[in-house]
Amino acid sequence: MTEDPTRPPRAPRAATAGGPGLFVTFEGGDGAGKTTQAALLEAWLRENGREVVRTREPGGTEVGVLVRDIVLHHRGDIAPRAEALLYAADRAHHIETVVRPAISRGDVVIQDRYLDSSVAYQGAGRVLDADDIRDLSLWATGGLLPDLTVLLDLDPAAARSRLDADEKPFDRLEAEKGEFHTRVRDGFLALAAAEPERFIVLDARQPVPELADRVREAVASRLS
Repeated sequence: MTEDPTRPPRAPRAATAGGPGLFVTFEGGDGAGKTTQAALLEAWLRENGREVVRTREPGGTEVGVLVRDIVLHHRGDIAPRAEALLYAADRAHHIETVVRPAISRGDVVIQDRYLDSSVAYQGAGRVLDADDIRDLSLWATGGLLPDLTVLLDLDPAAARSRLDADEKPFDRLEAEKGEFHTRVRDGFLALAAAEPERFIVLDARQPVPELADRVREAVASRLS
């Protein structure tokens, strides 16, 4: 039977202890709305009885908070390869201590950024070898890939307008020039094109409720 596209997505099944969990990541350039959509997804899942772990990279552990301060707020240059290694070190600890245990419990993990961000930012943005960056993260995490990656795609100029409106100081990556962010966007889109079964690409200019509906549909299909 074909589902009515006008109906809301089915509520996700409640997980049983030790049952299958789900790993969902949000990707996209700065200002695309990842945090907003992650929060809305978390609320919907909790309302429907799912246990949720919401986290981010870097910064999802005590170690990650320290790494986040270095890679995003350190004054002065950081060599691109050193930057990539710092992200990978944070990722290794975060996956081992937070994400894998949660998935094993049957929880849904909602994560702001994962290895695709490293491939886009350090690979495409910093013009390092994208395959090397990906392989580094896969080694660091024991090969763990998300069940679903939501890419919120937004033109860098529109993203910069959103960031300007927030009136907050830019971090090291946000402060990069437009050419950098264009390479990052292209890098994300290339990743999504290479793995269409894992990615859902959404136009981040759409209204927040419409984006949330699309995200819920994608998550529900993987939990049903």
